[in-house]
Amino acid sequence: MAIEDKIAAAKEINELLNNIVRLGGFRVKYRIAVDPPVNEGTEWDRPAILVDFSGPDSSLLVARGGELLHALEMITVESVGDMLDEHDRISFDSMGFRQARTDELVMSANVAAEKVRKTGAPYAFSAMNSRERRVVHLALRDVADLRTESEGEGPARHLVVYPKDYKGKAPAAPMSGRPGGRRRR
Repeated sequence: MAIEDKIAAAKEINELLNNIVRLGGFRVKYRIAVDPPVNEGTEWDRPAILVDFSGPDSSLLVARGGELLHALEMITVESVGDMLDEHDRISFDSMGFRQARTDELVMSANVAAEKVRKTGAPYAFSAMNSRERRVVHLALRDVADLRTESEGEGPARHLVVYPKDYKGKAPAAPMSGRPGGRRRR
């Protein structure tokens, strides 16, 4: 996608977030970066537009597993997503939450891989959103003796790590009460 289109989408995002922050009474500031630099080790997770929040209410955005941060991102994607190409992504972050969650998912993927190797049985993650499933898929994409598949529908969609030649039935996702396996507190 042309940089001009991304800049136009960033301006729309700024206008939308300005209204949400002002009308919601949030004490946050945000920075919008178009084609932001890539963090080492996450080349495959580069957004076209990154919105990074800071300020006294930042902790509200990342509370409860980042629910509010994710909700703001989803509203924004619905609002301006048609301005971007299908593969261009908008990503919201605050207090390093996204990187910490990505690191957690990569570590979980590696632990699951070892468990599958040790037991020879598939490992099912709890339900998680498409972005989190993608992180796990990509973290294990070069592992020759395993394969990953998304299973289930809608909010129950989850990822399973299989031994490469496994032919049995897919295991059900563990019940967690919440996508990504994080319980509400």
